Amino acid sequence: MSTQADDDWRARLRARGYRLTPQRELILGAVDVLGHATPDDVLTEVRRHSAAVNLSTVYRTLEVLEELGLVRHTHLSDRAPTYHSVRGDHAHFHLVCRKCQRTVAVDQEKARALTELLRAEHGFVADVGHLAVFGECVECEPLADDQPDQPDLAD
Repeated sequence: MSTQADDDWRARLRARGYRLTPQRELILGAVDVLGHATPDDVLTEVRRHSAAVNLSTVYRTLEVLEELGLVRHTHLSDRAPTYHSVRGDHAHFHLVCRKCQRTVAVDQEKARALTELLRAEHGFVADVGHLAVFGECVECEPLADDQPDQPDLAD
């Protein structure tokens, strides 16, 4: 049985002149299932259902799905982008620990003060959905206290 969300993305695809292909359905389904996934992760999930999809198809399809507003990406590392579905999801940005690589999704509303400041002072409407803030999580932060003091480069 088809839900309204399924009908909506199919309608969006057709309205923009794209065909509804099994590969596109598999790739969007994989992103939905995985939550946050690199193109390689998506390919691995898709290949559980079909061997007829290759990595270039995954990349091209993710670009189309992002253009349609069905997925978003961010860079959570220095490697491939990480994609997540926006279907039924709340808008969020990411906190990434540099030490343990733990990633936390944070509701976009938490950045409201920053986005309002950027708009007021710079006339800029920020899209924090692509934002990844790097630092140290609370579990790793005490490890920084065990490190020798770093020289102050400002001197």
